[in-house]
Amino acid sequence: MNIKSFLAKPFANIVHNKVQKNMHSAVDDQQTILKELVKAGKSTLFGKDHHFSDISNYNTFCNAVPIRDYEQFKPYIELIKEGKHNILWRGVPIYFAKTSGTTSGVKYIPISKDSISNHILTARNALLCYIAESGNNKFADGNMIFLSGSPELERVGGIPTGRLSGIVNHHIPRYLRTNQLPSFETNCIEEWETKLDKIVKETIQKDMTLISGIPPWVQMYFDRLVQLKNKKVKDIFPNFSVLVHGGVNFEPYKAKLFEAIGKKIDTIETFPASEGFFAFQDSQHVEGLLLNTNSGIFFEFIPVSEVFNENPTRLSIDEVKLDTQYALIINNNAGLWGYNIGDIVKFVSLNPYRIVVAGRIKHFISAFGEHVIGEEVEYSLMKIANEDRIQIAEFTVAPMIQQGQGKSYHEWFIEFENIPENLVSFAEKVDIELRKKNIYYDDLIRGNILEKLVISPIRKNGFIDYMKAIGKLGGQNKVPRLSNDRKIADELLPYCIEKKTF
Repeated sequence: MNIKSFLAKPFANIVHNKVQKNMHSAVDDQQTILKELVKAGKSTLFGKDHHFSDISNYNTFCNAVPIRDYEQFKPYIELIKEGKHNILWRGVPIYFAKTSGTTSGVKYIPISKDSISNHILTARNALLCYIAESGNNKFADGNMIFLSGSPELERVGGIPTGRLSGIVNHHIPRYLRTNQLPSFETNCIEEWETKLDKIVKETIQKDMTLISGIPPWVQMYFDRLVQLKNKKVKDIFPNFSVLVHGGVNFEPYKAKLFEAIGKKIDTIETFPASEGFFAFQDSQHVEGLLLNTNSGIFFEFIPVSEVFNENPTRLSIDEVKLDTQYALIINNNAGLWGYNIGDIVKFVSLNPYRIVVAGRIKHFISAFGEHVIGEEVEYSLMKIANEDRIQIAEFTVAPMIQQGQGKSYHEWFIEFENIPENLVSFAEKVDIELRKKNIYYDDLIRGNILEKLVISPIRKNGFIDYMKAIGKLGGQNKVPRLSNDRKIADELLPYCIEKKTF
């Protein structure tokens, strides 16, 4: 046994016990964090603009601080980029996490000296809780791969700036550096396919024990390995035992990933974002991700039905209910206040507080008033796919609005690993499940306002070729599950298979 794995167990037990303790003090911890955030924010420009000195409790905080998205925060961010101090948080950020926005272009999310530990320690805690529960510490002796963005940073307003995964790469503990792959030089390659080839070359002869990344790009890595060696991943890496994933729902990718591996292995789901590391899977035996309630973030929740209201209902953690969809709002020690991150979550446990990510606020279809969300389409598709033993590589859904001829419908672009023998029957079964999940959609079908959904099959690797064509292959980029317009749908049409061939 290597010294790393030997020491990992007692350290894991210490951290796991602390996490368990925090589970039972979540409400008190959240109240304490809010007080600490407001106290620290009083001296900032934002705090003065919003009268932080008059805030005495959560209600007065809600009255003082409105809900904002990035576009409304942008004037404060611009002042930081100009070199101004004490704008959103004390001093200046130590990093900007650079991320893409649909309406704001490039977004610059501040990371402070106080908030960086949230990103680093939460990732560590996820692994250590896994070790404490499972007893599997052997992976610490082998090589670990983190499929991430480039760690090379530029400077914006004098502040080091880059993708979050690249920033975090600079903070990987020294004791893990000798285990980490790929090399720094390979990680700096921007072009994804060139980078992937180099990663495969550097890792294919190594003892890989842990692999981490968002599922579609992990799948591409596995596909290259299998193609080169003509073996399952388990035979290439016999000691590979842990897959860490996040960024998208794992369910649509799980069957294909496990098939490439050649066996089921343990997986650890995480919920990181540029704005914070919000939750992680602390147990292999229960549903949901443990909300990170004692890590510098004060969480708020808005019922999804009210998210676009001028004065929506704002709830603290002690007011939430099970199985209700909420927009996730954060306040953190990097200076984000009442910040709508755009994700929808629902609680599957209140003791402790565990969540699942139900989708993105901007990723929905309501062209006809149906308000179909990502969780509903993923559930409906995967239920039928699993029953029919059909594997899905990737998919996205968009409305087809008919002008004058016929009724409108939802068009599902799906890349199958094995195409159903009867595509029409498969589509009908998925449609039935979606109608069960969404009463508004069901009403539109019953009222003959919408036709049943239509599936347009995408050719093999069609989504990869599409992402390559638009310059978004690799990194943290992913295909949106849902769109409320035809932009992505129309761009996907050249990658479709002729339906008459079925």
